[in-house]
Amino acid sequence: MSNELLRAPAEAKYADELDWLESIDDGPKPFSWRLSPKMVRLFILGSERADGLDREIAQKWFGDRSFVERAIVTLASDRGLLLIGDPGTGKSWLAELLSAAISRNSTLVVQGTAGTTEDHIKYSWNVSMVIAKGQSRQSMIPSPIMTAMEGGVIGRFEELTRSTSDVQDALISILSEKYVSIPELDEDNIVFAKPGFSIIATANSRDRGVNDLSSALKRRFNFVRIPVVTNKKSEAEIVRFRTEELLRRHNIELEVPPTLLDVLLQSFADLRAAASSATSDDERLESALSTAEQIGVLEDAILHSNFFGAASLTSATLASSLVGSLARRSPEDLAILNKYWHGVIEPRSKDAGGEWTGFLEGGRQAIATLS
Repeated sequence: MSNELLRAPAEAKYADELDWLESIDDGPKPFSWRLSPKMVRLFILGSERADGLDREIAQKWFGDRSFVERAIVTLASDRGLLLIGDPGTGKSWLAELLSAAISRNSTLVVQGTAGTTEDHIKYSWNVSMVIAKGQSRQSMIPSPIMTAMEGGVIGRFEELTRSTSDVQDALISILSEKYVSIPELDEDNIVFAKPGFSIIATANSRDRGVNDLSSALKRRFNFVRIPVVTNKKSEAEIVRFRTEELLRRHNIELEVPPTLLDVLLQSFADLRAAASSATSDDERLESALSTAEQIGVLEDAILHSNFFGAASLTSATLASSLVGSLARRSPEDLAILNKYWHGVIEPRSKDAGGEWTGFLEGGRQAIATLS
C-alpha cells in the first residue's frame, strides 16, 4: 500500500515494524493503546543493542528522548499534548509517529487556519440527506476529532494558534468534559469519548501573537517544547535520514558526499549565528533556517543534479539551491546572502579550498541571476 501512495502515513509506511512490535509487546498498555509506552518510545527512537531484539528498529525522530517520554506520559495520563517550537523542528512528524504507534491511525487531522471553523472540530451536516430525511446521526458528518472520540484514538490538531479564538474555545469542553453535544437532535444527542482518546496539537512559536491560547485552554494541555536542533551530529543524521528516503522514493542512485553535507550544515550554522546577532528583521533572512529547510535545499539540489546535471551532486549546485531557497525577499534576503558570500564564503574558499571553491562560485552566480 505504502508504495502506491505519494506520501504514506506512518502506520502504513512502518506497518511491518508496528505489527512485529505488537506481536512481542507484553508490557502494560494504557486504555486502548496498540503498543505499551516502552514500545512506543522504541518505535520512535529506534532500538539499541541493549534492547536485545531479534530485529533492528530504525530511528525515525531525532531529538532528546526526554521530549518523547514526556509526550508519551502526557497521552497516557489522558491529557492533551501540545508540541510547540520553531518551524521545521519535527513537531508534526513526532505527532504522526505517536498517533501511528498508539492508535495505528495518524490521519484524523484538523489543519488550523484562519478559515477553520467550529464545524471542523465537531460536526457538520450532509445537506442532501437532511433535506431528504431530516437531521439524524446518519446525516451528520463527524469531524476527525469526533471520529477520534468515538474510536478512542488520537486526534491531531495542526497549527492550533493559526485558528481563531472561537475554534480554540470549542476545544476546551472536548478536553475537559470528553463529550460533544448535538443540540439539533432530540435523541442520541451526545457523543462521548471512549478511553484512549486524546488530542495532539502543534503550535508554531513564531506565531505568538497571531491567536494566543487562552489560559483556560493552556491548562488543558501539557506543553512539550521542541527546540531547534543545534547539535551538528544530530542534524546531520536527520538530513541524511530524510535524504535517503527521497532517493529511495525516486529510485535515484546518487551519493551525497560527506564533505558536501558538512558544507551545508556549516552554512546554515553561519547564517543562524548571523541572524541571532542581527539587530533588526531587515538584517535577518525571512527563512527560519530550520533543519527541515536544510533538507529542502539538499533535496532540491539532488533532484536538479539527477534530472539536469551529470548525475552527481556538486557544491555549485548545492549553493544555487541554497540561494534559491532562502532568497524569499528581494532585495533584503539577497543583500544578506550577498554579504555572507563575500564576508564568509569567499575567505573560507581561499583558506580551505575544496568544495568551498565551487560553493563560492555557484552562490555568486545564483545571487547575480536573482539580483
